[in-house]
Amino acid sequence: MIRRLFRTLAPALLLALIAGQAWAEVTVTFYAHPGARVRDGYLLFPHAYVHAEGTLDATGEAVDWAAGFTARSPGPHLLFVRGGGVVAEPDARYVDEGRPFLQLTLDDATWHALKARAEWWNTPEGSVYDLRRRNCITFIADLARVVGLQTAPEPSMKPGTFLEATAALNPEAAWRDTPMEAAPAVVVGTSDAATVGGRPDSG
Repeated sequence: MIRRLFRTLAPALLLALIAGQAWAEVTVTFYAHPGARVRDGYLLFPHAYVHAEGTLDATGEAVDWAAGFTARSPGPHLLFVRGGGVVAEPDARYVDEGRPFLQLTLDDATWHALKARAEWWNTPEGSVYDLRRRNCITFIADLARVVGLQTAPEPSMKPGTFLEATAALNPEAAWRDTPMEAAPAVVVGTSDAATVGGRPDSG
């Protein structure tokens, strides 16, 4: 009877294990907003950002994280000088109208590498903002390389154009309903971030 019970339960247990593995993953999506739109009295500028959601395999911890890089104190002065930048959750108005261009699944190690790299952009060394050469596109390009993607040439002042060109270089990760799996995380030294900065957008 025990053997019969095992035969009955084994397929269900196997299915549960497979389903559990499928759930325990983090999906990261790269978005762009075209800007040039007025919402609630505010002019929305072009912006690029990233959103990750899912579940970590090792701990079962839920992930729901979005980030973009922008000026800490926006204003016309940024046309002429650098300023402080900050990694922050994108405004809901951007999220609601953003267009996805790239999506892939990450293992735990790659997710932690991505998050650590984003946090570096909030450090004194990483948080320098330059409208033309170190902005939201630069940030997104840096994170894309961390998860193993090739990136389009920089600088660029157009988030959508940049991500569209990047998607063309990574057809397996181009936006679709089923995300691809990421390559192993690429560890980027802090010295590289300064060079990453020589590229723009208006985020």
